[in-house]
Amino acid sequence: METSVLNDRQAPRWVRVGSILAIATPQLVTGGWAVVEPHHWFDHFPGIGPQLVAAEPPYNAHLASDAGAGFLAAGLAVAVAALLGRRILLIFALGLYATGVVPHVVYHTLNPAPGLSDSENIVSVLMLASGLVAAIVLAWGSWKSTSPAGDP
Repeated sequence: METSVLNDRQAPRWVRVGSILAIATPQLVTGGWAVVEPHHWFDHFPGIGPQLVAAEPPYNAHLASDAGAGFLAAGLAVAVAALLGRRILLIFALGLYATGVVPHVVYHTLNPAPGLSDSENIVSVLMLASGLVAAIVLAWGSWKSTSPAGDP
């Protein structure tokens, strides 16, 4: 790994803001909801139709709460890294998030939810994959930053 990535440079402002808006906030909201109200989260996520989690019953409080904790942890890691602004921390946190998203996308691609239509399953997978694309773009933007302050 090149030493310039390991130094103390800031990630670009657009990467920090994008990480908070596109990755951290949705993860924190989803995770917090699932941890505090796992049954409500199971029955109603994402809050507008179709209900994606309830499309694969049965409800399991332990699983819903644990999934929420994972979302919450990933969101917190990305938020803290973005607020601290250090490139290497943000790249690491986005990689951590992507590590959870890849198997999530693969699972839903290979196992359509029986309670969703084909088009709803496709939209669900595309929404999950969009988070992965966002993380890749944001990590790339942080990696490619060349100015000492992180802003062009």
